[in-house]
Amino acid sequence: MNVAPAPTAGYIARFWSPLAATWIMIAVEGPFVAAFIARLPDAKINLAAYGVALSIAIVAESPVMMITSAITALGRDSESYRRLRLFSNGLSAFSTLPLCLLLIPTVFDALVHGLLNLPSDVATLTYGALWIYLPWAAAIGYRRLIQGVMIRAGKTRQIAAGTIFRLASMAGTTILLFTFTDLPGTWVGSTGLVAGVVIEAFVARWMGRGAVRRILATPPPASTAAAPLSYSGILSFYYPLALTTVIGLAAHPLVTFFMGRAQAPVESLAVLPVLMALSFMFRSLGISYQEAAIALLGNNLENRRVVGRFAVWLGLACSLGLALFAFTPLFGFWFESVSGLTPELAAYARVPAMLLVPLPGLGVWLSYQRGVKVLTRQTKAITVGSVVEVLGIAAIFVVAGWGLDLVGVTAAAIAFLVGRILSNLYLQRSIV
Repeated sequence: MNVAPAPTAGYIARFWSPLAATWIMIAVEGPFVAAFIARLPDAKINLAAYGVALSIAIVAESPVMMITSAITALGRDSESYRRLRLFSNGLSAFSTLPLCLLLIPTVFDALVHGLLNLPSDVATLTYGALWIYLPWAAAIGYRRLIQGVMIRAGKTRQIAAGTIFRLASMAGTTILLFTFTDLPGTWVGSTGLVAGVVIEAFVARWMGRGAVRRILATPPPASTAAAPLSYSGILSFYYPLALTTVIGLAAHPLVTFFMGRAQAPVESLAVLPVLMALSFMFRSLGISYQEAAIALLGNNLENRRVVGRFAVWLGLACSLGLALFAFTPLFGFWFESVSGLTPELAAYARVPAMLLVPLPGLGVWLSYQRGVKVLTRQTKAITVGSVVEVLGIAAIFVVAGWGLDLVGVTAAAIAFLVGRILSNLYLQRSIV
């Protein structure tokens, strides 16, 4: 991989910016879809169902989320790539299984009526959306496999170009269904999102064909001292990363469960996807930094200082961006004019938006911390950090939402912020 041995801040920016553009375009999907749902009949119910279904789909895909990091760190030659490819394909199939099980009516009823305590109209829309999400995990797993090879080859700009196809497919599908069908908003939005990820998987394979050919033409090292990458080695390296995303993404359904029993549950469920979509637009920059950090830190962390310094400035810029929407008239423009919320619903988002301002900056630093851990093969520490975060989210929500009787979405914002701080502190303490 063509990576400078001592990257400058400018080099880091050029390498990372296409990955950032990719995640920004992905982040735009949420607000775009939510804006259309908010303009269809029964907006509050459909926004709530959309948020629940998307949370479940994201948890289902969570085992494949770190495939890109694994390929970037371990995919060095033809043999390692073939083994990682087979591992990734099996993981994608495994990740689709939970959705299949949830579509069994008795299992679904036990979840949404028993555990989540959702209203029946929200539950019905959620069930239909989960059928639409069936190809979701497999498409994302395959796309992240190919993108990991492209990052190792330095082809980050092609990844961003592929995401343009995803965004165009998502937008086109959503607009067509919005205009020419009478489908509920939840199903319109879900179909648009799934169409986008499926098209992106095909485009990634086409754009990444050169990088795949090159890694397949790279023979394993001839030195007998270099042990070949085994499936047990892949599993040992990867399962803490998979647990990290499963545990971390499980926080959203967990909060959904808590909000169903807190003050203003339907309003909170309707506002949360719009609020988190805005937050994600700035948090996505931090997520995109993880693969860049892994690629640029150096095998012996020799570039740690410059990569870490870049993370600090990037984090400050991301939080400042969210602050502009939370504390200025841009709040009304975003939540009412762009997202289509009524003034009544938008009012529920004001305090939570302010509380979430530090989250993007903390996310950038978390990506840097995780990059260091991946390169030093301390992936179990990443898992423990996620456990600390989710336990913190659960404990704080119980206190704020149930103990102090705060509005559900406000309690959720406090819980997300405190949980992330705890995770950052744990990983910082364990970085040597």
